[in-house]
Amino acid sequence: MPTTSRAAARTLLVLLGPLVLALAGCSGDASDEADPTRSAGAGPSRSASGTTASPSAPASRAARPRVAGDVATGLSVPWGLAFLPDGTALVSERDTERVKAVDDSGEVRTVGRVDGVDGSGEGGLLGLAVSPDYATDSTVFVYFTRGSENVVARMTYDGEGLSGQRIVLDGIPAGPIHNGGRIAFGPDGYLYVGTGESGQSDLSQDRDSLGGKILRITPDGAPAPGNPFAGSPVWSLGHRNVQGLAWDDEGRMWAAEFGQNTWDELNLIEPGENYGWPVVEGRAGDDRYVDPVRQWRTSEASPSGIAVADGSVFMAALGGTRLWQVPLLEGADGRTGRPRASMRQRYGRLRTVVAAPDGSLWVTTSNRDGRGAPRDGDDRIVRLTFD
Repeated sequence: MPTTSRAAARTLLVLLGPLVLALAGCSGDASDEADPTRSAGAGPSRSASGTTASPSAPASRAARPRVAGDVATGLSVPWGLAFLPDGTALVSERDTERVKAVDDSGEVRTVGRVDGVDGSGEGGLLGLAVSPDYATDSTVFVYFTRGSENVVARMTYDGEGLSGQRIVLDGIPAGPIHNGGRIAFGPDGYLYVGTGESGQSDLSQDRDSLGGKILRITPDGAPAPGNPFAGSPVWSLGHRNVQGLAWDDEGRMWAAEFGQNTWDELNLIEPGENYGWPVVEGRAGDDRYVDPVRQWRTSEASPSGIAVADGSVFMAALGGTRLWQVPLLEGADGRTGRPRASMRQRYGRLRTVVAAPDGSLWVTTSNRDGRGAPRDGDDRIVRLTFD
């Protein structure tokens, strides 16, 4: 090639380079992200199990989710979602105090109203869980705000309606913000409860308070056997606002947590450990506290529900308006692949993600919660399938 032609080609590449990069960054609904945790700190961070979790682990070959379409539309701030053995989902609506049933065909019907809900701000009817023994006890659990406290109640669902509401745990601090609310049964058969510090950050380090904790209780509300602090439901402490709970195939517990102004977190939870709030936010390298496995700028996340499916943790992001996928690396305790995002700005605020019995993911939006911009059909449940 003549010298003048080579010079012209170099000039053209310089001019087109930024455009090519920009187009590459926009291609695909679930493209790999630049690692959002790499600026978090210098080197690996201590995990709850004492291993190191690299903030820049390579991307995994985990399957990518793809949007398959809407399951249901016209919901009002759906918050909790749990599946019954027959594949029907029960969904709690934060502001209406109603529980609705959604089947695979998208049919939605109201099956009951929870009594005594008295929520404002971020409070209301929040988490919902189905008993692992539902086939024999027909029991479901709900978490809701009642005045100055949050409570957990159990109810009977006979396939037609809810009845027999009974409070099993009370005294969880409530406020206009940071009410936690996620409840889920672990593989051990006990109920785990994610709470917030209700805007009173000192409660997170107070072991006698139920605020800013993950709790572990029996279905009757008593502290579960084997809890780290005798006679207490507290499983872990030092949390700001836990709204995501899930377990992987190895039985490890993961939790998503809202940060304040800097870092949102994905934590690997171990009993009795302290996760730092309000002393630290994000990775601190302080041996008194457990560092998050992954962290995000708050503008990219504001995480709520999480689910484990197909070898990854999936995390719904409210402020980040996307679904994060964090691949779990095989044979490496607490190590993860580089997070990547899907559904970016496509559906607005995402609240809850649950693995469905058919292997798909159901994701709820939260655009009618006072902080979003409702779109036609909101709020909705979206189904994602894997390549």
